[in-house]
Parts: sequence; structure tokens; C-alpha cells
Amino acid sequence: MKQKQPATDLIQQPSRRTVIKTVAAGAVAVAFPFVWTPSCAQNKRIVVRDDGGIYTKAYNAVYYQPFTKATGIEVVGVQANAEPTAQIKSMVDAGTYTWDMAKISQPAILLLTTGGKEYLERHGLESDPTIAKIPPQYMSPFGVGTNVYSTVLAYRTDAFKGRKAPESWADLWNVKDFPGRRSMRKYPFDTIEESLMADGVPTAQVYPCNFDRAFKSLAKISKHVDVWWTTGAQVEQMLGSGEVDMVATWVSRAQSAMANGAPVAISWHQNIYGVDNWSILKGTPNANACREFIKFASDPKRQAQLVEFFPAGMTQPEAFNFVKPNVAKNCPTFPENIKTGLHIDAKYWQQNQSVALERFNQWILT
Repeated sequence: MKQKQPATDLIQQPSRRTVIKTVAAGAVAVAFPFVWTPSCAQNKRIVVRDDGGIYTKAYNAVYYQPFTKATGIEVVGVQANAEPTAQIKSMVDAGTYTWDMAKISQPAILLLTTGGKEYLERHGLESDPTIAKIPPQYMSPFGVGTNVYSTVLAYRTDAFKGRKAPESWADLWNVKDFPGRRSMRKYPFDTIEESLMADGVPTAQVYPCNFDRAFKSLAKISKHVDVWWTTGAQVEQMLGSGEVDMVATWVSRAQSAMANGAPVAISWHQNIYGVDNWSILKGTPNANACREFIKFASDPKRQAQLVEFFPAGMTQPEAFNFVKPNVAKNCPTFPENIKTGLHIDAKYWQQNQSVALERFNQWILT
């Protein structure tokens, strides 16, 4: 989502965190300290919902297998819907656990912990020395931030050879100075924020979103949008073939196109980012083993190993001490990338997603 947009059980969302071509084979073996605790009972097994594809491959090498070797607790990663809130509710309500924990977004956490019933465990790891190093914007009582995903402006470098390339949402809207085929997402989440920033709204003032201003801004660009995309695969194909010159896209798709040899560049200015979290299902008998896994997977050196597989949005600032600078600059949480970014307001979208969807769907048909 998978930047994952606000979750809903009624509308299936395509994941923005889809397959990114492996940039290096295998993970580097590093010796990490791990403190054994009584809750690390041997011969246990935990099942973790992740995003599949390159993510499961990376997590197997960096997290799952090393954790099993260190503790004797087997970890099995399984792929599921981008925001599996309905599945989690069903498991907890029935008391039957296909999964013990899940990698989910902040909006999904809100959906699962508000409304009178909590479907996730409070992890209680805030005082753990390793977890405490994670910035508060990547944390909640029900989730420990593990990856930051982002929506960015991507463009074909060959389309802008010899002239200035677009750097902001205002540039995407500026058809006079930045001519070329454009593409935007056929969905309100992120698109609303882009339209406001393109109209001059500072990132700190985007929320609460002024829908009237947003749709007035969208009206200025709509007739110049050549493709309203609906899936990440579509974006990757368009960037690879040159069908579009610039596109508002999940960064993973632009990076995948680049890894496949397409002449693509990314503008990180005003990127729109969200956070994936390790969250434990309420009532799972393996909750303590899950907590040990979360602590293990939050080690900065271990997070840094993920860049062997994809440009990870590492939530541990210290992880950048173990990543080469030329690789680090492609990560969503690289200081230069994140400083002008807009953190998705999960609570706002939880409260306003139905209104936004209805209005956007009506607007796109006019």
C-alpha cells in the first residue's frame, strides 16, 4: 500500500509496496547482539502477515531466519490483502489465529483499535532500549514502525533532456513550463494532498484538507492528465515504455522501473509518506514471542541490511550509519528526502475517507 492509503474493509486497495527488483543478491551476514529473555521459549512458531514478493524474501533473510536461529522460534511470513483489517477482526472475534502479527499501516491500526473494541495488543515496548530510538511519529501503542512508504513525483529523464525537470506538485500542474504526458492516480488519497500543495498550501497546513480548494485545483489539471492510473503495475509499465513523461506514483514503482533500466528520476520534494508497523493480534497465545521478534527486527544494523534488497524506508535513524551514501539517498527516510515530506494524517482520513471517495468519484465522472 500500500504509500498505503487509509484502510477500509469496503474498498480493496492496491498495494503500493509491490515487487521491487532486487538490487543485490542476498543479505550480508552481520553479527548482532540479541538478549535472550524467558519469553523466548523454544519450539514456538509465529506467523507474520507481510507484503509478499521481495518483502518476504528480504524479511526471510534479514529477520525471520536469523531470529529462528537466535531463539528457536520459527517465523513464517504470509502475504495477504494490502490492508487486512477484515481478516484480523475475524480472527480475533473467533479466537482462531491464522496469523499472530501483521505488518500494517497507521490507518489500519486506527481502524482496528477504535470503535469500542481493540483488535491489536498493546505492545508495551516503548521503554525497550532499541525501540526507544525509533522516532515517535513512527510509533503507536499498537504498532512499532518498521518501514516508511512514500508517494513521489517521478519523471522520464529523456523527456526533460536539455531542459529543467519537474521538482514539485506545482510543476506537475504547470503545463506551460513543463509540457509532457502526465499521469495521476484515480483515487482521492494522496491526490487530494497533491492538489493542495500544487495550489500553494504548505505541508504543515494540508490537514485538515480543504476539499473545495482541492477540487478547484484538480479542475485546473484534469484535462491535461493523459492517464488516470489504478494499479502500481500500470505505473511501472508506463514509465518503462515512455507512455508518460511524469507521474504521481508510489516510490516503489518508480524505483522498480529504474532498477529495470528505465531512464527515470524521482523528485522527493513534498513526498507524501506513511508508516508500516509490526502489530500483534489481540489474544494471540504467541504475543510474547511476537514482542521478542519486534525487538530483534528493530535493530538498526539489521534494518540496514534491507537495502540489499530494496531502498527501505528505515525507521531507525542509526541504520543510516551502516548504509552506503549512494544507496541511502534512495531511501524514503533519508534525512534530505523526509524533511520536506508530508506525513499522512491517519486519523483525518479515517474520519473523512467516505466523504472524499464519494466526492472524488462524482468529480472524475464529470
